[in-house]
Amino acid sequence: MIYLRLFLTFLMIGAVSFGGGYGMISLIRETVISNGWLTESELINFIAVSESTPGPLAVNMATFIGASQGGILGSMLATLGVVLPSFIIILLISAVLKNLLRYAGVNAFLSGVRPCVVALILATALTLALDTLLGFTSPGNGLAINGRGLIIFALLIGIRLIYKRLRGKKPSPILMIALSAGLGILLWSF
Repeated sequence: MIYLRLFLTFLMIGAVSFGGGYGMISLIRETVISNGWLTESELINFIAVSESTPGPLAVNMATFIGASQGGILGSMLATLGVVLPSFIIILLISAVLKNLLRYAGVNAFLSGVRPCVVALILATALTLALDTLLGFTSPGNGLAINGRGLIIFALLIGIRLIYKRLRGKKPSPILMIALSAGLGILLWSF
């Protein structure tokens, strides 16, 4: 039954993922593709939409993936599954937070998890960049360079660097997303 699978899958993802939504992307990707729920291209689109809509990335992705597989009930169960572990853990931690960080073992655990989270985020970013911009999905497959995507990528990096140099701060992520959406509409209209 798809509803139970969605709930249990996202419950497991929510329970074992550290680092927030970006840390979850690699596990969501692996799980969703292995279950045949989405293709790589569809998943990338879901990530883009999830990043562009209000709310946490992981919750948005769970909602969209659940809706694609099981409609409204599927979206609700997938969302509940991904949120429930964090909710319970935060309730437990908040009850003992003052005493918890005093333990060397807790600090050692958190220090060990941080590099793993960074590695997962970087691996996911590299995988998405290679697939989106160069069409590289696996060794042995040819490249399908996305010229328009590379143009948008280069423009956004240039705009960010210029904005930071002129203003002394990074541009708003909302502005960058809106700009990239506008550039996408402009470049893919022709």
